[in-house]
Amino acid sequence: MRYLIRRLVATIPVMAVVAVFVFLLAHMSPGDPAAVLAGDNATVEDVEKIRAAMGLDKPLIEQFLTWGGNVLRGDLGVSTSTRMPVLTLIQQRMGPTLSIALFTIVLAVFLAVPLGIIAAWKAGSLTDRLIMLGSVVAFSIPVFLIGYGLAYVFSVKMGALPVQGYKPMSDGLGAYARHLVLPCVSLGLVYMALLTRMTRATMLEALGEDYIRTARAKGLGSRLVIWHALKNAANPIVTTIGVGVAMLIGGVVVTETVFAIPGLGRLTVDAVLRHDYPVIQGVLLISSAVYVLINLLVDMSYRIFDPRMDS
Repeated sequence: MRYLIRRLVATIPVMAVVAVFVFLLAHMSPGDPAAVLAGDNATVEDVEKIRAAMGLDKPLIEQFLTWGGNVLRGDLGVSTSTRMPVLTLIQQRMGPTLSIALFTIVLAVFLAVPLGIIAAWKAGSLTDRLIMLGSVVAFSIPVFLIGYGLAYVFSVKMGALPVQGYKPMSDGLGAYARHLVLPCVSLGLVYMALLTRMTRATMLEALGEDYIRTARAKGLGSRLVIWHALKNAANPIVTTIGVGVAMLIGGVVVTETVFAIPGLGRLTVDAVLRHDYPVIQGVLLISSAVYVLINLLVDMSYRIFDPRMDS
C-alpha cells in the first residue's frame, strides 16, 4: 500500500507537466478559433468580441490558470464548434474507442505472446523464421494501408464484414462484434508484431540461463521449463504491453478515420480541423491520463512477477 501511495503521488507532477504541454500545444497550433467561429463574413470587431468572450484576449498564464482550475473541478470547457461540454462529447465518443483498444490489446496479447514463446523455443528453425518474417512485415506496413487492404478483401470483395461504421452492443452482440473485427485486426497486427519480437527476445535470454539448463538436465518437462522461463521474462513483456498503449492511442486515430468510426480519434481530427481548442485539450488530457495510469499498473505488476523489486 505504501508503494502504491508513493507511485500515485509521483504521478501528480507528471500530470502537471502534461497539462502544461497540452495547453501550450493547442495554443501553438496555427489558426484562430475565434476567426473560425465568427465565419468568413465577420468583421475584425466581431472576431475580437468572440476572442474576449472565449478569454483568448487575456495573457497566456492567466488563460492557463483559469483552464487548470476548471480541469481540477472536472470542467473541461465547452466546444467552440458545437457549444456542447467537452466532457459530454468525450463520453459520447469513448465507447467505440475503448472497444477497439480493449479488443486489440486482448487479441494481440493472446496471439503474440504464444507466437513469441514458440519462436524462442524453436529458435533457428523454419517456424521461428516464418514467425519473425511475419512480424517484420506486419510492423513495416502502415496501419491505414492494412485497414484499406482488409476492407477491400473482406468487405468489398467477399462482403463478409461491414466496410465502415460502428454498432453499440445494445444493437446486438453480433453486429457489435462484426463492426470491430476489421479495425481491431488492422490495429492489432502492428501491436502483435512488436510484442511477438519482444517476447521472443526475452524468452531466448531466459532460456539460456543456468537454472533452465539445470531444469532440463533434471528431466523437467518442456511445459514447466517454458513456464519458469516465462515468469522471469514477464517484466519486459509487460513493459512492452504498456508501451504499446501509446501506439494504440495514435493508431486508433488512423483506424477510426479509415473505418469511419465515431470515436475519440475522429473527434480529435474534427477538432483540429475546426481549431476547437477545448476539445483538443480535453482529449489529449484524457489520453495522457490513461497512459500514465497504464504505466502505473505496469509498475505495480512488476512486484507481482518479481516480489524482490521495491520500486
